Amino acid sequence: MHNVMKTIIRIITVSAFIGVYLFSISSLQAADKVLEFDLPKPKFSGTPVPIKGIPHLEKTAQGARPDFKVPSDVELVSEGKEVTSSDDWPIIGELEFLTDGDKDADEGYYVELGPELQWVQIDLEASKEIFAIVLWHYHSQARAYHDVVVQVSDDPEFGSGVKTIFNSDHDNSAGLGRGKDKAYIESYEGKLIDAKGVSGQYVRLYSQGNSTDTMNHYLEAQVFGR
Repeated sequence: MHNVMKTIIRIITVSAFIGVYLFSISSLQAADKVLEFDLPKPKFSGTPVPIKGIPHLEKTAQGARPDFKVPSDVELVSEGKEVTSSDDWPIIGELEFLTDGDKDADEGYYVELGPELQWVQIDLEASKEIFAIVLWHYHSQARAYHDVVVQVSDDPEFGSGVKTIFNSDHDNSAGLGRGKDKAYIESYEGKLIDAKGVSGQYVRLYSQGNSTDTMNHYLEAQVFGR
Protein backbone atom coordinates (compact mmCIF):
# COMPACT_ATOMS: atom_id res chain seq x y z
CA MET A 1 0.00 0.00 0.00
CA HIS A 2 2.87 2.34 0.89
CA ASN A 3 4.52 1.77 -2.52
CA VAL A 4 1.24 2.39 -4.31
CA MET A 5 0.85 5.75 -2.55
CA LYS A 6 4.41 6.73 -3.44
CA THR A 7 3.73 5.88 -7.07
CA ILE A 8 0.55 7.96 -7.10
CA ILE A 9 2.39 10.92 -5.55
CA ARG A 10 5.11 10.65 -8.18
CA ILE A 11 2.53 10.59 -10.97
CA ILE A 12 0.77 13.66 -9.56
CA THR A 13 4.09 15.51 -9.15
CA VAL A 14 5.24 14.71 -12.68
CA SER A 15 1.83 15.69 -14.10
CA ALA A 16 1.92 19.00 -12.25
CA PHE A 17 5.44 19.68 -13.52
CA ILE A 18 4.42 18.90 -17.10
CA GLY A 19 1.37 21.17 -16.74
CA VAL A 20 3.47 24.09 -15.50
CA TYR A 21 6.01 23.49 -18.27
CA LEU A 22 3.37 23.40 -21.01
CA PHE A 23 1.70 26.52 -19.59
CA SER A 24 5.05 28.33 -19.62
CA ILE A 25 5.72 27.27 -23.21
CA SER A 26 2.25 28.35 -24.34
CA SER A 27 2.69 31.72 -22.60
CA LEU A 28 5.99 32.30 -24.36
CA GLN A 29 4.48 31.30 -27.69
CA ALA A 30 1.55 33.69 -27.10
CA ALA A 31 3.86 36.68 -26.62
CA ASP A 32 4.97 36.64 -30.21
CA LYS A 33 3.36 39.74 -31.69
CA VAL A 34 4.94 43.17 -32.01
CA LEU A 35 2.44 45.88 -31.12
CA GLU A 36 1.59 47.89 -34.20
CA PHE A 37 -0.29 51.17 -34.51
CA ASP A 38 -0.47 53.97 -37.03
CA LEU A 39 1.57 57.07 -36.31
CA PRO A 40 0.53 60.56 -37.41
CA LYS A 41 2.80 62.77 -39.46
CA PRO A 42 5.38 64.73 -37.46
CA LYS A 43 4.35 68.35 -37.15
CA PHE A 44 6.08 71.14 -35.28
CA SER A 45 4.79 74.69 -35.72
CA GLY A 46 5.70 78.08 -34.28
CA THR A 47 8.80 79.09 -32.37
CA PRO A 48 10.10 76.36 -30.03
CA VAL A 49 9.50 77.21 -26.37
CA PRO A 50 12.26 76.17 -23.92
CA ILE A 51 11.13 73.55 -21.44
CA LYS A 52 12.27 74.70 -18.02
CA GLY A 53 11.52 73.91 -14.42
CA ILE A 54 11.05 70.15 -14.85
CA PRO A 55 14.04 68.48 -13.17
CA HIS A 56 12.72 64.96 -13.78
CA LEU A 57 12.36 65.31 -17.57
CA GLU A 58 13.53 62.26 -19.47
CA LYS A 59 16.03 62.68 -22.25
CA THR A 60 14.64 62.71 -25.77
CA ALA A 61 14.93 59.22 -27.23
CA GLN A 62 17.29 58.81 -30.14
CA GLY A 63 16.27 56.61 -33.07
CA ALA A 64 13.24 54.40 -33.51
CA ARG A 65 11.36 53.13 -30.48
CA PRO A 66 12.18 49.48 -29.67
CA ASP A 67 9.62 46.83 -30.57
CA PHE A 68 7.04 46.18 -27.85
CA LYS A 69 5.79 42.58 -27.76
CA VAL A 70 2.34 41.52 -26.56
CA PRO A 71 0.39 38.24 -26.61
CA SER A 72 -0.91 37.38 -30.05
CA ASP A 73 -4.58 37.88 -29.10
CA VAL A 74 -4.10 41.44 -27.82
CA GLU A 75 -5.97 44.07 -29.84
CA LEU A 76 -7.10 47.69 -29.73
CA VAL A 77 -9.99 47.73 -27.25
CA SER A 78 -10.61 51.46 -26.85
CA GLU A 79 -11.65 52.56 -30.34
CA GLY A 80 -15.01 54.31 -30.31
CA LYS A 81 -15.50 53.77 -26.58
CA GLU A 82 -17.25 56.37 -24.41
CA VAL A 83 -15.10 59.09 -22.85
CA THR A 84 -16.00 61.15 -19.79
CA SER A 85 -14.02 63.88 -18.07
CA SER A 86 -13.60 66.03 -14.98
CA ASP A 87 -14.32 69.00 -17.24
CA ASP A 88 -17.92 68.76 -18.45
CA TRP A 89 -17.46 71.61 -20.93
CA PRO A 90 -14.22 71.30 -22.91
CA ILE A 91 -12.89 74.63 -24.16
CA ILE A 92 -12.06 73.19 -27.58
CA GLY A 93 -13.13 69.96 -29.26
CA GLU A 94 -15.12 66.96 -28.11
CA LEU A 95 -14.28 64.18 -25.68
CA GLU A 96 -14.94 61.53 -28.32
CA PHE A 97 -11.83 62.77 -30.15
CA LEU A 98 -9.87 60.74 -27.61
CA THR A 99 -10.95 57.38 -29.08
CA ASP A 100 -11.74 58.23 -32.71
CA GLY A 101 -8.41 57.08 -34.14
CA ASP A 102 -7.25 60.52 -35.37
CA LYS A 103 -3.87 61.56 -33.97
CA ASP A 104 -3.05 64.53 -36.20
CA ALA A 105 -1.99 67.70 -34.41
CA ASP A 106 -3.98 70.07 -36.62
CA GLU A 107 -6.86 72.18 -35.37
CA GLY A 108 -10.04 70.17 -35.01
CA TYR A 109 -8.38 66.96 -33.83
CA TYR A 110 -7.76 67.65 -30.15
CA VAL A 111 -9.81 68.37 -27.06
CA GLU A 112 -8.72 71.11 -24.65
CA LEU A 113 -9.74 70.94 -21.00
CA GLY A 114 -9.51 73.75 -18.45
CA PRO A 115 -6.54 74.53 -16.20
CA GLU A 116 -5.39 72.79 -13.03
CA LEU A 117 -5.75 69.04 -12.48
CA GLN A 118 -8.09 67.39 -15.00
CA TRP A 119 -8.79 63.83 -16.10
CA VAL A 120 -10.34 61.94 -18.98
CA GLN A 121 -11.75 58.44 -18.58
CA ILE A 122 -12.35 55.66 -21.11
CA ASP A 123 -15.01 53.01 -20.48
CA LEU A 124 -13.89 49.75 -22.12
CA GLU A 125 -17.41 48.34 -21.45
CA ALA A 126 -16.00 45.25 -19.72
CA SER A 127 -12.95 44.40 -17.66
CA LYS A 128 -9.94 43.85 -19.93
CA GLU A 129 -6.43 42.57 -19.41
CA ILE A 130 -4.47 45.64 -20.52
CA PHE A 131 -0.94 45.36 -21.89
CA ALA A 132 -0.23 48.80 -23.35
CA ILE A 133 -1.59 52.33 -23.55
CA VAL A 134 -0.34 54.80 -26.15
CA LEU A 135 -1.10 58.43 -25.33
CA TRP A 136 -0.92 61.58 -27.44
CA HIS A 137 -1.51 64.88 -25.65
CA TYR A 138 -0.43 67.44 -28.27
CA HIS A 139 2.59 67.13 -30.55
CA SER A 140 2.66 70.16 -32.85
CA GLN A 141 4.95 71.80 -30.28
CA ALA A 142 7.67 70.34 -28.07
CA ARG A 143 6.13 70.49 -24.61
CA ALA A 144 5.86 68.39 -21.48
CA TYR A 145 2.68 67.87 -19.48
CA HIS A 146 2.75 68.06 -15.70
CA ASP A 147 1.62 65.29 -13.35
CA VAL A 148 0.70 62.71 -15.98
CA VAL A 149 -0.93 59.84 -14.10
CA VAL A 150 -2.60 56.81 -15.69
CA GLN A 151 -4.79 54.54 -13.58
CA VAL A 152 -7.01 51.50 -14.18
CA SER A 153 -9.99 50.30 -12.13
CA ASP A 154 -13.24 48.36 -12.32
CA ASP A 155 -14.85 51.15 -10.27
CA PRO A 156 -16.02 54.07 -12.46
CA GLU A 157 -15.57 56.42 -9.50
CA PHE A 158 -12.02 55.20 -8.86
CA GLY A 159 -12.80 54.84 -5.20
CA SER A 160 -11.53 51.26 -4.94
CA GLY A 161 -9.34 48.76 -6.76
CA VAL A 162 -7.27 51.52 -8.35
CA LYS A 163 -4.03 50.45 -10.05
CA THR A 164 -1.54 53.09 -11.15
CA ILE A 165 0.51 52.14 -14.21
CA PHE A 166 2.22 55.50 -14.85
CA ASN A 167 2.92 58.47 -12.59
CA SER A 168 5.25 61.38 -13.40
CA ASP A 169 4.08 63.49 -10.44
CA HIS A 170 7.37 63.57 -8.53
CA ASP A 171 6.14 65.81 -5.68
CA ASN A 172 2.54 64.56 -5.25
CA SER A 173 1.11 67.93 -6.31
CA ALA A 174 -1.86 66.09 -7.87
CA GLY A 175 -2.58 64.27 -4.61
CA LEU A 176 -2.45 60.82 -6.20
CA GLY A 177 0.85 59.74 -4.72
CA ARG A 178 4.46 60.46 -5.52
CA GLY A 179 5.46 58.98 -8.88
CA LYS A 180 8.79 57.64 -10.07
CA ASP A 181 8.20 57.93 -13.84
CA LYS A 182 9.87 60.78 -15.69
CA ALA A 183 8.03 63.59 -17.42
CA TYR A 184 8.53 63.48 -21.18
CA ILE A 185 8.45 65.72 -24.25
CA GLU A 186 5.46 65.18 -26.52
CA SER A 187 6.10 63.82 -30.01
CA TYR A 188 4.16 62.34 -32.91
CA GLU A 189 5.10 58.85 -31.63
CA GLY A 190 3.01 59.29 -28.50
CA LYS A 191 3.92 57.85 -25.12
CA LEU A 192 3.84 54.05 -24.93
CA ILE A 193 3.05 52.88 -21.40
CA ASP A 194 3.60 49.26 -20.38
CA ALA A 195 0.46 48.22 -18.48
CA LYS A 196 1.89 44.76 -17.65
CA GLY A 197 -1.43 42.94 -18.05
CA VAL A 198 -3.31 44.87 -15.36
CA SER A 199 -7.08 44.31 -15.45
CA GLY A 200 -9.87 46.88 -15.40
CA GLN A 201 -12.84 48.32 -17.24
CA TYR A 202 -11.99 52.00 -16.85
CA VAL A 203 -8.82 53.86 -17.78
CA ARG A 204 -8.34 57.32 -16.28
CA LEU A 205 -5.64 59.75 -17.44
CA TYR A 206 -4.67 62.84 -15.44
CA SER A 207 -2.62 65.93 -16.26
CA GLN A 208 -2.13 69.35 -14.69
CA GLY A 209 -1.22 71.81 -17.42
CA ASN A 210 1.98 71.79 -19.43
CA SER A 211 5.27 73.58 -19.91
CA THR A 212 3.69 76.07 -22.34
CA ASP A 213 0.40 76.98 -20.61
CA THR A 214 -2.01 75.83 -17.92
CA MET A 215 -4.38 73.91 -20.20
CA ASN A 216 -4.76 70.16 -20.70
CA HIS A 217 -4.95 68.61 -24.16
CA TYR A 218 -5.67 65.18 -25.61
CA LEU A 219 -5.46 63.95 -29.18
CA GLU A 220 -5.82 60.22 -28.70
CA ALA A 221 -5.43 57.44 -26.18
CA GLN A 222 -5.27 53.86 -27.45
CA VAL A 223 -5.68 50.94 -25.07
CA PHE A 224 -4.46 47.51 -26.16
CA GLY A 225 -5.76 44.48 -24.28
CA ARG A 226 -7.83 41.30 -24.36
